[in-house]
Amino acid sequence: MARSTRHVALLRGINLASRNRVSMPRLRATLAARGFEDVVTHGQSGNVLLTSAQPPATVAAAVEDCLADDLGVVSKVVVRSLAEVAEAVAADPLADVADDPSRHFIVFLSRAPDKAKTRELLELDVAPDRLAFGRREAYMWCPRGLRASKLGRLDFDERLGVVATSRNARTVDKLLELGG
Repeated sequence: MARSTRHVALLRGINLASRNRVSMPRLRATLAARGFEDVVTHGQSGNVLLTSAQPPATVAAAVEDCLADDLGVVSKVVVRSLAEVAEAVAADPLADVADDPSRHFIVFLSRAPDKAKTRELLELDVAPDRLAFGRREAYMWCPRGLRASKLGRLDFDERLGVVATSRNARTVDKLLELGG
C-alpha cells in the first residue's frame, strides 16, 4: 500500500469576482467524500491541503474532476507535495531581493517548461520587476505590485506551454504552516 502524502492543491481562477464561485466548506466536504483526508482550505482563492496516497498528477486530475462533476466549475489544478512546496521556497533565487511577501510570487507550473522558452522570458525587459526560474516554478518580484507589473501581464500558460498558477509568498508560507 502506498504511503499517504500531504499535498497542496492550487486551484486556478477560483472565486475571482463573480467567476468560478466555490464555497470552501462545500469544496472541503466534496473532496473528503471523494476519499481525500485531512482536507483544509486557506482563503477563498483555491488553496487546498489534503492527504492522499496518490501521486500529485493523479491528485490534480481527481480535484479537477471533483470541481467539474460535483461543483460545476472548470478549473485547472496544480498539485505539489508539501515537501515539494517547501523545496521550492528554499530554492527561491529572489528570496534575498524580495522584501514584501505580498509582492513576491511563486508561479507553480504543471511541469518543467522548455529551457528555450524560459530563456525567451528571461530576456524580456521587465524592470524593475525580476523573474527567475526553478525546475517547475517561476519566481517573480514585483516591487510596485502585480497590477503595475509587466510580469503580471505575461501569460505563462501560453508562453511556456504549461498550466501555471501563482501565489504570493505570504500565502505559500501560510500553506506550509498549515501543512505542518
